[in-house]
Amino acid sequence: MERYDQHVHSAYSFDSKERLEDECEAALQKGLQGITFTEHFSVDPLDVSYGVLRYDAYRQAVTDCQDKYRGRLHIGCGLEIGEPHLKKCEADLKQAVQSMQLDFIIGSIHNIGSVKLRNFQKGKTKDEIYTQYFQEILMMAETADIDVIGHLDLAKRYAFEVVGNYDFSEYRDRIAKILSVVIDRGLGIEINTSGWRNSVGVCYPSPEVIRLYHDLGGRYITISSDAHKNEDIASSWDRARQVLLEAGFDQYFYYEDRKPHAVSLRNETE
Repeated sequence: MERYDQHVHSAYSFDSKERLEDECEAALQKGLQGITFTEHFSVDPLDVSYGVLRYDAYRQAVTDCQDKYRGRLHIGCGLEIGEPHLKKCEADLKQAVQSMQLDFIIGSIHNIGSVKLRNFQKGKTKDEIYTQYFQEILMMAETADIDVIGHLDLAKRYAFEVVGNYDFSEYRDRIAKILSVVIDRGLGIEINTSGWRNSVGVCYPSPEVIRLYHDLGGRYITISSDAHKNEDIASSWDRARQVLLEAGFDQYFYYEDRKPHAVSLRNETE
C-alpha cells in the first residue's frame, strides 16, 4: 500500500521553519511514497500570508528535491490558498496562480471578513460561529479554483474550548449542501490529521462528515498531516486510513499537475 501526505508546510510558509530537503528525508524515514508541499498563499493584504511566499525560490527548491529524490519519493508543488473565493481578490489571485506551475491547490477558510477565526468567534454564540463558518465554506466551494477543501470544519479548533464542538446532526443539512457542491464540481476534501494533535482531539472534518461525503457519492479525498514540523509528517496516517475504510472508501488520491491519481487504501492481503 502506497502512502502519500498531501498537506505539508515548510519555511516558505509564514508558520514553519523546516527545510524542504529535511522534510523529504523525514517522509522517506516514515515510509512514504509521496509528499506534497502546500505553502500558505494569499493576495489579500489583510491576511498574514500576504507577500510571504517567494514563489520562484519555492518552485526551484521543489524542483531540486524532485531531482534529488527521483525514483524514491514523489514530490508535489502546491498551495494552500486562504479564502480563494473573495471577490475583492479574484483578478489578482487568478493572475498569480496562472503564472505558477502547480500540482495541487487546497482552498481553506482561516478568516471570515479578513478576521482570523479565533478572533471572529469572540462575542458570538455557538450557532453564529458555526453557521457563518459553514456558509463561508459553501461560498468557497461554489466558486473557487481549487482541487480540495482543506480542514472542512476547522472552526471547531478555535471554538472548542469556548463553546464546544458542533453537533453534527444540527449542521448535517448545511454540510450536505457543501459536499454536494464539492461533488458536482469534481472537487475533493481532505482528512486532515492535525486535529488529533490539538485539544479538539478529532480529525478535520469529523468522521461523520467523511461518511456523509462517501454516502453522497464523494470520491476524491486526500490524507493530509498539515505538518509544519518534520516530526508531524504522516502523523496519524494509519488512523486516517482506518477512518476512510470505515466510511466506505477503498481508495484515496494524490494530485499531480492538478489531476487526481487513485491509490488503494487496502494492503495486498486485505
